[in-house]
Amino acid sequence: MARIGVINISDGRDYVHGGIADFIRTNEDKLVASLEAAGHEVVRAGEAVSTNTLATSLARQVQAADVDLTVLHYCVWAFPHFTMLAAGQLTGPLLLLANIDPVQPGMVGMLAAGGALDQIGRRHTRLWGDPEDAELIGKIGVRATAAGAVARLRGQTFGRIGGRPMGMNTAVANTDQWQRQFGVDVEEIDQWEIVRRAEAADRGEKAKARQWLEQHATVHYDGDKLTEELLERQIGSYLAMRELIDEWNLDFTGIKGQPELTQHFATMDVAEAFLNDPYDWNGPKEPHVCATEADMDGALTMQLLKHVANTPVLFADVRHYHGDRDIWDLCNSGQHATWYAARSDDPAENLAKVHLYPEVFFFPAGGASVQHIAAPGQMTLARLTRDDGRYRLQLMLGEFENYDEATTKALTDMSTPEWPHAFARLDAPAEVFLSRFGANHIHAVPGDRRAELRAVCDLLDVTLDEFTRG
Repeated sequence: MARIGVINISDGRDYVHGGIADFIRTNEDKLVASLEAAGHEVVRAGEAVSTNTLATSLARQVQAADVDLTVLHYCVWAFPHFTMLAAGQLTGPLLLLANIDPVQPGMVGMLAAGGALDQIGRRHTRLWGDPEDAELIGKIGVRATAAGAVARLRGQTFGRIGGRPMGMNTAVANTDQWQRQFGVDVEEIDQWEIVRRAEAADRGEKAKARQWLEQHATVHYDGDKLTEELLERQIGSYLAMRELIDEWNLDFTGIKGQPELTQHFATMDVAEAFLNDPYDWNGPKEPHVCATEADMDGALTMQLLKHVANTPVLFADVRHYHGDRDIWDLCNSGQHATWYAARSDDPAENLAKVHLYPEVFFFPAGGASVQHIAAPGQMTLARLTRDDGRYRLQLMLGEFENYDEATTKALTDMSTPEWPHAFARLDAPAEVFLSRFGANHIHAVPGDRRAELRAVCDLLDVTLDEFTRG
């Protein structure tokens, strides 16, 4: 959840403020209690703003607390210039909140303050209602979650391992634009670092991990494309990535992989899947976003989705559309985090549904593909793409579906059965999706997160391109 600052704005006449201070405090208590009950951390200003000096000093206190969103609360008439002074000290997103009360004109105070902010071009959001209304608190939470996701992104570093894969322009972004719009730096690292470090990785650790996978997943060794040695090489690649992440302080990453590593070393499927998982053979861990094919816009989308949903993020190709069923086969080598097999925090439960198959002819260096069928449930699907250089978030709701064994086999056999699959019913007609979607990669998290992502677009000045059947 988010960290929210709350500043109450009052009347500047001391004799008026003295008569309404208790009313303001009572309403602030209700608001703070509701926000905390919803799971947010609240930073309260020490008192209501009733003078110009308090407007500045209290806003500086809240700013210093590093909040994601500041709520300027109007439950009475409030001098508008107090809002202007406070806003001048607050660099983060602002939300103006008015109580609806027939006696105290808080709504009037909010409108006067909001209009003044409009005049100087200071962007903000406005909400109104009872501070104990769950729907209102939910709307504040949506904005705060989005603000937190954006704030967490700024100052982060993306590690790009290798360059553009197989001529994919949609996987390469402008680093200047990333710095300016998202506050993200890019560290360029050669793929040789994976090879070098994987070979030098601790043999005992690689064997331990291989045995863990053999115990919990189904490993289909064939003595050629998938051997114990090749699987340990892939595990070594994961360990190499963990080293690079720690040494370079990388917040999210992407691995080129194709064609050099997949032709001459091993596929990165195991490394990518377990980087995105909330666990490995040593126990629980924070999921680390890693995009295959060094997809920069894909990784950026995934990082935002992770910040919003606080879950692992699925990465896939839009592989095939089954027109007779109106479903999409979302499939991409071994990139899918194994968490999606059962959506369980218990790796044994997920890995019981995971198969490690020998890689297919696309990847002659061999290794394991991490195969499973994504568990069913509502999903939010999204992708940052660029239209004439301007970022847009292409967004839609969907549903992952599971079928009986025979149907699943028939569907996977039509494409690449050795790879992971997510069968998705999208809230978008196929002709609309295929005409407008700006990449071959798509990303997803569980549940309906569209409201938060709409707010993210507003905060980042990204165009919202939402798909619906309506």
